[in-house]
Amino acid sequence: MGEYKLLLEHSHDPEYKTLAGYKKTGGYRALDKALEMERQTIVDSVKTAGLRGRGGAGAPAALKWGGMPKEKKGPHYLICNADEGEPGTFKDKQLLETCPFLLVEGMTIAGYAVQGDAGYVYIRGEYMDGAKALRAAIDEAYAAGLLGKNILGKGFDFDLYIHCGAGSYECGEETALMSSLMGERGMPRLKFPHAPFPVISGVWDKPTLIHNVESYDNVPFIVDRGAEWWSSLGASTKNSRGTKIFSVSGHVNKPGNFEIEFGTPLKDLLELAGGMKGGELKACIPGGSSVPCIRAEAVNEAIIGYEEMGAVKSMVGSGGCMFLNDKTCMVAWAWRTAIFYANESCGKCTPCREGTRWMVQILDRIVNGGGRPGDIQLLQQVASQIDGRSFCPLGDAAAWPVMAAMRVFPEEFEYFVKHGKSMVGVKPVLAYA
Repeated sequence: MGEYKLLLEHSHDPEYKTLAGYKKTGGYRALDKALEMERQTIVDSVKTAGLRGRGGAGAPAALKWGGMPKEKKGPHYLICNADEGEPGTFKDKQLLETCPFLLVEGMTIAGYAVQGDAGYVYIRGEYMDGAKALRAAIDEAYAAGLLGKNILGKGFDFDLYIHCGAGSYECGEETALMSSLMGERGMPRLKFPHAPFPVISGVWDKPTLIHNVESYDNVPFIVDRGAEWWSSLGASTKNSRGTKIFSVSGHVNKPGNFEIEFGTPLKDLLELAGGMKGGELKACIPGGSSVPCIRAEAVNEAIIGYEEMGAVKSMVGSGGCMFLNDKTCMVAWAWRTAIFYANESCGKCTPCREGTRWMVQILDRIVNGGGRPGDIQLLQQVASQIDGRSFCPLGDAAAWPVMAAMRVFPEEFEYFVKHGKSMVGVKPVLAYA
């Protein structure tokens, strides 16, 4: 099917970062339309379109929009999760740097639809270029009367702020992000069903709508071109609509961001990235480091869609797609991935705090040639005790890649334990000092 550029159509044009250049391509036409519409009509359009959150879970966006209180008793807030900490994912970075007005317009429309008073863009601290581009866009929008008081003379007030994080992976989790935004430690809060949804009680205990950059960026297209048109993209899938940006990396000839229509075969994504480099295709991690890996054979079968990827026991995730060649040691890959998540665990809950470090200790022993009989079973047991038992999804993100690597490539783990070396002749390199 190839590329289908919607969000990234004008990302190559430096003028697109300016208000004048953005308007030349039809920018802010959607906001003009939205401010003439009933708020509920916009919410219904998002539902009709079938927009799902692009951050990883793929939850229907309309559940959040429709859950915001209709009777306003106090401030309503919007948050954009631009923390993008998933290893292998860098799509939001490009969107911030090259298409900042898409986010500004998308959040303004969303703010109008849910009676928002202010929006906060939480950007990871390393994304300084993206923060600068967004700052310039916000300043231009204020100067043109597209943010602030009485936007376009329609009586709607909306402010937009930038908040830079400090590089914490945990703050990509929405409740930890809200805690960080409020000046607290970036640790997760008690979540539903034991606590209210953020749309009822979120940041500062007020109704809060949270999406990531790519999710908000789709809103202007839904409003301007129509929900039915937007929903026609990806119509070959069960329930995945629109386009998805994949950050392709690993052993490919042309790494980068590629926007494709849902329903595209996964193997087409590899072709867009110029094919394999340095060897034959061995494995793929389709949606970021926390997503289960699959073999080369599954890549040829996989169709990109939230439900469709389940057929090969993996996920769309955040879109951080890594293709690995046949010189890759999957034991070493699991080890390095486990180290990352152990380092990023906030330490709040026991399964994640202790379990991630147990996994690293066992994998340390294996990759250093000291694997013992029973280590694989012990590793499986520890990972299973983390999965689904942590306070937030970081524990799952740590357990899934290790469990999948052992399930998909059991022979490599067995060989490493038995012979004290890698099956592919690679000596694992320390991932940390």
